Amino acid sequence: MLPANFRDLATATVEFFALRTPNNTPAHPARELDEVRNQLTPVHDPVSRLTRECAWLRQRLDEADRRQSGCTCQASALALHHPPSMRRDIDETRRELARTHAELNKLQERCKMLEKTLFETREILKARDEELEKLKGSTNEDDGDDRDEERSQEEEDHPGSILDESRALSKTTEVFLTRTDTWSGAQVLQAIHDLNSEILQFSAAATDLCTFGKNVSSSKAAVQATQDTASRLGPSVARILSGRDHSQDPILVQLVLQGCISTCIARALSVFCMGFPTKADAVLTQIYSHMYAAEPQPTSSKWRALTHKHIHTMYPYLSDYSSNELAETMYRWTADILVVAGCQGHGKGSLASREGLKARFGEQVRRITKTACKLAQVTKEEIMSTCFEIIAIEHGDSFDSRRMFDSFGEYGASRGAVITTTELGLRCKTRKNGHVTGTEDSTTETQMLMPPKVVLDSVLDFVDPR
Repeated sequence: MLPANFRDLATATVEFFALRTPNNTPAHPARELDEVRNQLTPVHDPVSRLTRECAWLRQRLDEADRRQSGCTCQASALALHHPPSMRRDIDETRRELARTHAELNKLQERCKMLEKTLFETREILKARDEELEKLKGSTNEDDGDDRDEERSQEEEDHPGSILDESRALSKTTEVFLTRTDTWSGAQVLQAIHDLNSEILQFSAAATDLCTFGKNVSSSKAAVQATQDTASRLGPSVARILSGRDHSQDPILVQLVLQGCISTCIARALSVFCMGFPTKADAVLTQIYSHMYAAEPQPTSSKWRALTHKHIHTMYPYLSDYSSNELAETMYRWTADILVVAGCQGHGKGSLASREGLKARFGEQVRRITKTACKLAQVTKEEIMSTCFEIIAIEHGDSFDSRRMFDSFGEYGASRGAVITTTELGLRCKTRKNGHVTGTEDSTTETQMLMPPKVVLDSVLDFVDPR
């Protein structure tokens, strides 16, 4: 800002040039000029005055620079005059606060899980101690005396050997009694939600890009696709796709595509190890089922985790192979559904072909298969306290509101059998003790964390039949 006496300086400058301009000299005699000068107000030398003012301005600027660079408080005060900067800082602070709250919630949930794990571990140790006491009481006293004498003699000869053996045995037991989970139940639920969202987006996009005709082709390829779809997803699905006109409203095609991908993923995750040979996988599944029914939850979970982990260690390319096989299965099933529904266009470039789907939706399908493989690893290797199962309801099953959710239940009464599963569900099974004392239901706790969504025969009442 200019100094307040700038106007006086300007006036003095005008008077100075009025007195000293050479253009006025010839027009006045010297005597008259002297009289005029005597009548004017005497002024100071403006050059020196300008010099002083410039020096004063430079001094003010230097002081301002020093204050700005040397004092952070002055910089903060200047920032208060800029509301946009304040708003950005406030928004950033709010976002940081939201992230902090989210992290706090995660830590609280983790703390609760650890407390629960600690309590269960103590119960297991208590039960094991009781069993050891019973075993000690049932042994022969004479044999016990002999063993005590031998142990005493061995301790006298080798005082550290007994302690080392006890420690080694304790470590071996701890390996199969751990209940530490890398993923929480909330994280698994969120992964299932994300997977269902990806399936919905893929099905909707594929349906929107297709043009459906009124009549289904009776070619050999169409007949084969109808038979394959009926064997995979049930005759009801094949009948709905081939017997209705989808040119105006392809919503049924979208629902069937969701059921196709959901069923494909659920079946892939139901095996012991994705991509493993069928016969070998069936043997491992039987071993694990028997162990799960006869051993404590941590023991069977640890065996499952170690076996699954070492299979992938022995076959490092198994994950990529299983992911590619799952993607190819999804392309093939989807192409057959679009052919049965009357999708127009033929050849390798059309959406009703495996090549066309791969070219158009390759990135989306890779995201779906990647999420499915990650869920397989997490549920098989990284969760010890329970057993998570990703489920889909098979076609033809009766509707049970305790195990599933009707996607169109809000539009009317749920009626008929299940046509297909449109969204995957999550169930957990936990063994409550280590020995079989009755039926499986009495020792296994089953909880439906997220029921799968299905469509029933009653969906045909809400869809335009044209």
